[in-house]
Amino acid sequence: MPIIKGAKKALRSSLKKRVYNVRRQNAMRDILKKTYQKVTAGSKADAEAMMKEVSQAIDKAAKRGVIKPNTAARKKSRLAAQIKKMV
Repeated sequence: MPIIKGAKKALRSSLKKRVYNVRRQNAMRDILKKTYQKVTAGSKADAEAMMKEVSQAIDKAAKRGVIKPNTAARKKSRLAAQIKKMV
């Protein structure tokens, strides 16, 4: 546990930020899972419709620093490739 006053404040601040970051990461993971389920089910139209929401969630996570920019680009690219490959 922190002893110094500034360290106590930093701990409070980081715990608050953690809540937002976890929420953002869970939102991104949930929408990704739903989209991948649509891809495996074979409904291309639904997957394409969800692509905008997915890229928004991924971009927000990257902007907040929850994931790195290259990771965000890789996730979007792989999902787009899978959707494009669908018949």
